[in-house]
Amino acid sequence: MLDKTDKAHGNAMMPEDTPELRALYQAFEEQQLMPLWTQLGNLMPRHPMPRAVPHVWRWADLLPLAQKAGELVPVGRGGERRALGLANPGLGGNAYISPTLWAAIQYLGPRETAPEHRHAQNAFRFVIEGEGVWTVVNGDPVRMSRGDLLLTPGWHFHGHHNDTDHPMAWIDGLDIPFCQQMDVGFFEFGSDRVTDYSTPKFSRGERLWCHPGLRPLSGLRDTVNSPIGAYRWEFTDRALTEQLLLEEEGQPATVEQGHAAIRYVNPTTGGDVMPTIRCEFHRLREGTETPVRREVGSTIFQVFDGKGAVVLDGVTHTLNVGDMFVIPSWIPWSLQAESQLDLFRFSDAPIMERLNFMRTHVAEPER
Repeated sequence: MLDKTDKAHGNAMMPEDTPELRALYQAFEEQQLMPLWTQLGNLMPRHPMPRAVPHVWRWADLLPLAQKAGELVPVGRGGERRALGLANPGLGGNAYISPTLWAAIQYLGPRETAPEHRHAQNAFRFVIEGEGVWTVVNGDPVRMSRGDLLLTPGWHFHGHHNDTDHPMAWIDGLDIPFCQQMDVGFFEFGSDRVTDYSTPKFSRGERLWCHPGLRPLSGLRDTVNSPIGAYRWEFTDRALTEQLLLEEEGQPATVEQGHAAIRYVNPTTGGDVMPTIRCEFHRLREGTETPVRREVGSTIFQVFDGKGAVVLDGVTHTLNVGDMFVIPSWIPWSLQAESQLDLFRFSDAPIMERLNFMRTHVAEPER
């Protein structure tokens, strides 16, 4: 198929159709060969042409389905997790939200335990509502509460237990599609339960690492993943609040007017919490509209609080608490805040940056 460049300038390598040419192409096919000149526009487009499409999932639709699954499907060995993967409509039925990332709603019923296992894929959890579940990561019980980001780096044993009489749901994010494409996946079963059923307010990792500006001398070696198991909402909220207060005082504290944001970081390196996934949190002041952006790579947002809208490739979608949306590579997008709008964001930016593929374009504001 000719691409636009071919149409504009012609393609000298598209000869006249003859029996000899058809025989040549048949020989190519028999030897599992595909000539470059017939597919250049698809292999090397002038800009990213993602198969994944922008899409919005409504929390009001997702949560009832997770609840119904909780009534009908037990959690345990075999399936391991009661998790509903968000399937991008453009990716052919795979449970991938993008070509590199996986996202799901996980649901754990009252007094249930999800058994321990480990896998090469990196994972996190973000809690939109509820409490009462502890995730046990390499034997360290970590409390899960509203607004918390919980990490499960690759090859860490982990299981979850619900210590209450109420169910709880949260989102999972993993680099499953990237790992599957690269053929780097490993998986191993652990305990059929969890190794520690205690319910401390703070995990051992937090007690050691979560003191602002301080690093334990016992932990001077840089680590690939963050040693912090939980990034607590109270600190995220305070950081965002102070950015907007400083902006009101005329200080350069926000990324854009009315737009506060933080990145969760690995305290040993100052870099991303995991090598393949970037996690951020954004707060828009009421009435704020962000510029139109295009970025290489995949981004997913979940609305944590407030109301607003996202404009994806020119189409406006209203947003409410819990809604999730995906932005494929190089798709234009912007945000609009009807009220104060809080959003959790994760992306594959560490992969794109490390491989030097990252590009960003921000549209100039209209005058």
